[in-house]
Order: sequence, then structure tokens, then C-alpha cells
Amino acid sequence: MNIALDHSEASPSPDALDRHISRASKALIALQRGDGHWCFELEADATIPAEYVLLRHFRGEKPDLELERLIAAYLKRIQGAHGGWPIFHDGPFDISASVKAYFGLKMIGDDLDAPHMRRAREAILAHGGAARSNVFTRFLLALYGAIPWSGVPTMPVEIMLLPRWFPFHLDKVSYWARTVMVPLLVLQALKPRAANPRRVTIGELFTAPPETVRKWPTGAHQAWAAVKFFGAIDWLLKRADPLFPASLRRRAIGAATDFVTERLNGADGLGAIYPAMANAVLMFDALGYPPDHPHLVAARQSIERLLVVGKDEAYCQPCLSPVWDTALAAHALLETGGDAGAEPVRVALEWLKPLQILDVKGDWAAQRPDVRPGGWAFQYANPHYPDTDDTAVVAMAMDRADRRGVSGAPDAHSEAIARAREWIEGLQSRDGSWAAFDADNTYHYLNHIPFADHGALLDPPTADVTARCISLLAQLGETRQTSAVLARGIDALKADQEEDGSWFGRWGMNYIYGTWSALCALAVAGEDPQSEPVRRAVAWLIRIQNPDGGWGESGGSYKLHYKEFEPSPSTSSQTAWALLGLMAAGEADHPAVDRGVAHLAATQGEDGFWNEPFHTATGFPRVFYLRYHGYSKFFPLWALARYRNLKRGNSRAAVFGM
Repeated sequence: MNIALDHSEASPSPDALDRHISRASKALIALQRGDGHWCFELEADATIPAEYVLLRHFRGEKPDLELERLIAAYLKRIQGAHGGWPIFHDGPFDISASVKAYFGLKMIGDDLDAPHMRRAREAILAHGGAARSNVFTRFLLALYGAIPWSGVPTMPVEIMLLPRWFPFHLDKVSYWARTVMVPLLVLQALKPRAANPRRVTIGELFTAPPETVRKWPTGAHQAWAAVKFFGAIDWLLKRADPLFPASLRRRAIGAATDFVTERLNGADGLGAIYPAMANAVLMFDALGYPPDHPHLVAARQSIERLLVVGKDEAYCQPCLSPVWDTALAAHALLETGGDAGAEPVRVALEWLKPLQILDVKGDWAAQRPDVRPGGWAFQYANPHYPDTDDTAVVAMAMDRADRRGVSGAPDAHSEAIARAREWIEGLQSRDGSWAAFDADNTYHYLNHIPFADHGALLDPPTADVTARCISLLAQLGETRQTSAVLARGIDALKADQEEDGSWFGRWGMNYIYGTWSALCALAVAGEDPQSEPVRRAVAWLIRIQNPDGGWGESGGSYKLHYKEFEPSPSTSSQTAWALLGLMAAGEADHPAVDRGVAHLAATQGEDGFWNEPFHTATGFPRVFYLRYHGYSKFFPLWALARYRNLKRGNSRAAVFGM
């Protein structure tokens, strides 16, 4: 790890700061699409591009040799120095990502004796071979016949028929688990085999024949007693599975098919996330749908929208992020002020407004049936799965634009904001906190079942999302005295503070993100900047600042038994979060803030943006990380503009929730 030294502590002059902000805002506005929205690339790791290749060959689709060449170029570029593939930039070897990437490259036709293939194979074998892969990877290998089905936890499709009081029920897992799992249940029941026209196998990646393996890996988070208990249940299910009545199985498959069909979501796909979308395609194939069936055609075409194809390489995104990108870009431009950004913000909010989900009670209603819908989803369309984070961020941008007069009228978005607020208040969990998609999704024992070796089966409340919901309510004028919902939220957020003063970040990496979110929420909610929670958080942010003036944190911060902050190279987005957090706490005049602003000024590119190859966001801790290409475009701009505004104003107090 190399953390550069920069001994310059002086922030840019006022004129220079204006130039930095102007260049960044002009560049951001130039990327706005014709209808008013922004949507930047969303990159994960090697797994999704490799799975895309394997999906095409599983189905026996006509090869697209040029696309395969470009995907191979991408996979080879992101291969780690350790020979395998990491799940975040410059991260350690990951067995599952490496097996999929190797399999994908071999399927494309890369020479097994090529140096990159030889290094990958040696690294995989040195880490125990492909049998050490996680459940989702082993499921893919079982579909390809590379391992026996005994290597995959048994999940009977009859799960679809269980009553809600049963210990396992779809309502008790997260939205992403539901949408990924339901088509998988059908696939496990029918056990289709890959067409695999090139007859590619990966037996060389196993240290012993897969059919001889008796002990498959479990999750590092899973307790020994739980592994034994649920392992015994899995043993029984494997033996009972052939005995399930055929009529019951048909009913269960029908229920699974109905679930998927209801949520198929047109061009945006099931759950609007790649794993669920791909599984839906394979499910329809396994059920015998003809190639021209509308459901199968829609499911397959939705995946193509995720491709990013360039001149030299290509990859497949895990999903699309237009609502999130547009709302955050609008916040950054609102912060810059002036007339140049006003019209882009106005049209951006007009684009967002009709995407509010007002007529669909999604899966969240299983826990909150009496709450009216009113949220926004992350993607272009995903009506069953709005989330509180996007909803709060969009509503705060609308409120801010209305107050500033950007919207054309002071109440232009009042109805949309009111419905968003109502929905968010209705999604508060019993302990006062909020999760992203569901309320009280806290059945933690389910993360110990064999299928949950990733430890991400649930959507429990987290500090970053709780903070965002607090920010909205406080920005709209609520206080502890006027809102019991807000009071309970603040208490929950304070109780969630870590011993070192930071807050955990579930959806951004990691404690820097969570601490920024929490400090913004507490500030707008009226927390005294000199209070003990705020002082502890400020001290932590100042302590972890890098010598170059920036801030950085890696995916390693999510590891089990994490003890203390581990320095990582500075990134523009994490530096911006730290700065925004410190400024929310009243520290705009602190030397650490000056150094952070100087770092952003010094690292801005000629194009107005910042180079950020690192993953600074999170899909699932310890499993799946994200690189939002937009984060280095709007967060540093936002921080620089906030700094300018506070330095030139008469107050250091926070006015808005972000």
C-alpha cells in the first residue's frame, strides 16, 4: 500500500477554489442526459462479467466473439498480482471470483498455458481449489455438472408454500435474497444441464475429484453449533427431496413462477439486479418456455442493458443506478449555487418526480401493510423494491430545490415530499432505526443456514440508512419535540456509534461513509456540535486522515473481528465524505479540513473530475463491493462547494440533511 505524502496544508485561494468548483460543475452538467438524468457506470468485480459469459454458453447462444474478446481483456486487466481475482481494487485473492473468472476465460478460449491462466490456476489450487468456493459459485458449477448437487445446500422449492409463521419464509429474508433465490429454487428442483457447446470443463481446478468431497465450506461468520444443526437439516432434506409428492412440487414451482412473473419488471428485469435477472432466464428455460415467449424474451433482453462495451474492453454491470446518481448530482449542483446549475437541477428533479412509486405495495408491505407507498427505487424501474435511502435523498433534493426557487414554485414538490416522508416514517423498525428495503428484517439466525455462507441474507437496520432518514425528517422541520419518530431514530443512531467514535457504513465503504452520514443527520437534527458523540466522531475522522491530506478505507474494514482502522490510499469520494462530516460538525475552520480541501484541489484532473480506481461502496460486506463511477464526479464537487459556502458565510451551522 502506498499512501502519498503531500506536505502542503494550504487550501486553495478563493479564486482558485472557484475555478476548481466551476470546472467540476461544468463537467458534471455536460454528462447530464437529454431527458435530465445522470447514470454513471456501476462496476463490481470479475464475477458478473464471467457469469454473463457462462450464461450465454449455458444456454448455447450464438457466440459473439468480439464481445467475448472485450470481456476477456477486462478480466485479464483486473487480475491481481497474486494470480487470482480480488473483489475490490487491489484486494486480496478471492476463491469464488477467481474460479468464475478462470472458467469464463477458459470458456472464451484463452490458452491454458498462457501466463495469466497458469498463474490463476496455481493460485486457485494453492487456496484449496474450486471446492472451496461459496454457495453461489458452487450452484453455478453444479448447473454445469462440474460438481455434484450434493455440493450445494438443498433448498426445496416447496419453501414457496410455507406459512409465514415458519422459521424460514421469503418474507423473512432481504429483497435481493428473495429475487435471487426464488428462480434458484426452481432450478434446483429441475436441475437443468448446461448446453455448453464448447464442452469446457474445469476439473483442473480441484485438488480432489468433486464427487469425493464430503465436507463443503461454510461461512466464516457461521457458528459451529449452527453449522452442525443446520447441516443435519440439510442432510435430511437431501434424502427427503426425492420423496416430495409430485403434485406438491408442481404447486410450488407454480408459486415460484408466479412470484417471478409478477416482478419481472419489463426491460429492467427481476429485482433489477443481475443475479436475479440471470436466474429468471435460466428458470424460464428450464420450465420449457419457447425462445420467443414474451417473459423469456423480456428477461433475457433486460440483461443486455447492463453491458458496458468500450473500444478495448467490456464488462457487465450488476445493476443500473440512475435514481441514485441523479439525486446525488442534483445535491452537488445545488451546493454550488449560482444560475448555471439551476436548470440542470430543475430538469433532473422533473425526471425523478414521476418515478416515485405511488401505486404498488411492494414486498415491504408484508411487514407494513397499512403504510401507503411513496418511495423511489434505485434503478429506472423496480416498483416492488423502493428503498428508504434513495427516497430520503431524492426528497431532500426536492425540498432544497423548492426552498431555493429552482423548482419554479416553493411547493412544486410538496406532495411528492409528503408521500416520501409518510412512507419512510412507516418503514421505521421497532428499535427506531431504518433498513434499506424492509422494516424489522432481523431474523439473524437465517444467516447461519448453509445457503447463507455469504452472511448477507437479511436487510437489517444500519446506521447509514438510519442517518439518511433522520436527515430527511429534520430537514423538513421536525425536532425531537415534534416527532416521536425522529426522536426514536436519533436515539437509535447514537446507540449505534462504535467505541472509537465512528459509525458503520453498510452501503458505502465503510466507517468513513457511516460517520459522514451520522454527523450530517445529527447536525441538521440540532445536536450540539460540542456533544460527546459528535466530538468522538470528529476526533476519529481527524485521527485517520492520511499524510497526503485525504482519507481512504478499503473493503478489508468489513472483515470479521475488525479491531481498529487500517489506513488505505486516499480516494476522492471518501475524502469528500470525511470533509462533509467534519463540516457538518462545525469544523470548517479546522486545519484537517484545509488539508483535505487542498488534497482534492491538487488531485483534480484536467477534465474536472478525479481519478478513483478504488471500490468505495458496498453491495454485501465481505462478499461484493461496488465502484460507482459517479462518486468521483459529484462528491468532491459537493465538498469543495460546501467548504466555499461555509467559509464565505456568516454561519458554520448545517442547514440541510446532507
